[in-house]
Amino acid sequence: MAGHVTFIHGIANKPAAEDLLEIWRHALGEGGSEALRLGTQGVSSSLVYWADVLYAAPDPDVAAHEGVDERTPGAVDGGGEPPLPTPVSAESRAFIESLRARLTDLPDEMLDQEPSADPAAKGLERVPLPWFIKKRIMAAFLRDVHHYLFNVESRPRPNEVYLVQDEIRRRFVARLKATEGGRPHVVVSHSMGTVIAYDCLKRVADCPQIDALVTIGSPLGIDEIQDKLQPEWTRDDGFPREKIAGGWVNVFDRLDVVCGLDPKLANDYERGAKELIDDIEVTNDGAWRHSATKYYRQPTVRGALRRLLGL
Repeated sequence: MAGHVTFIHGIANKPAAEDLLEIWRHALGEGGSEALRLGTQGVSSSLVYWADVLYAAPDPDVAAHEGVDERTPGAVDGGGEPPLPTPVSAESRAFIESLRARLTDLPDEMLDQEPSADPAAKGLERVPLPWFIKKRIMAAFLRDVHHYLFNVESRPRPNEVYLVQDEIRRRFVARLKATEGGRPHVVVSHSMGTVIAYDCLKRVADCPQIDALVTIGSPLGIDEIQDKLQPEWTRDDGFPREKIAGGWVNVFDRLDVVCGLDPKLANDYERGAKELIDDIEVTNDGAWRHSATKYYRQPTVRGALRRLLGL
């Protein structure tokens, strides 16, 4: 084989793992000469799937995750009807409140107003979607990030109990160990998946080494998240030097609400006070710019992945 790609998904509920992996492989392989058909190139792939740690059952609306329909919560990373997180400590409460303030200044009772289409507005207020959908996006982002970083207990189904960070770390490390033979090995992470990938590569001792990391629509630039990655993370030496043998490519859309507040990562994750991350800007279409499928359709993303795989 000519290498291996390990994908990891982001916030909110998702279709079953095999369906989600097929959607992403198809998105990369669409089009003409710019298409990246992993199987045709001899590249194997797998997925770190963790939605079931927080959500009771996979999203049955598979088509919504193909990045075309923006009329349902599942299509815009708000699926699964997640509740807002309940604080588990004073530190946890401050984290939730601070992160919520980055998404909107509006109090809860005003979240049913008409959507704003002003790109200069703050966070979710600039996204031209109805607030009944945006409230679910906010809940998914706050709940999923909070529960991972604070290792909250989750009971998604009867008789199943997880400590969220412990379980997802276990799955990430196990998946990488299972694919150590496929080189070059590139991890492609989206949204909350970028936080998980970074946390494991930087902070979990037995995490295997990879050849390259791709982060897409990443919230790793947000101060509140960086604070929770300390003490292993520092701005001058945040690059996981022991675990990434090659490069780190970070792809962002400035109107992607999850990464748009601080989309560039090179100055926050240096190696020996030197910037090594390749920050690449793209422009996705539609109202919801955070869609993984839209990012995978970008020629820039395909080109970066092709280069990292040596194709």
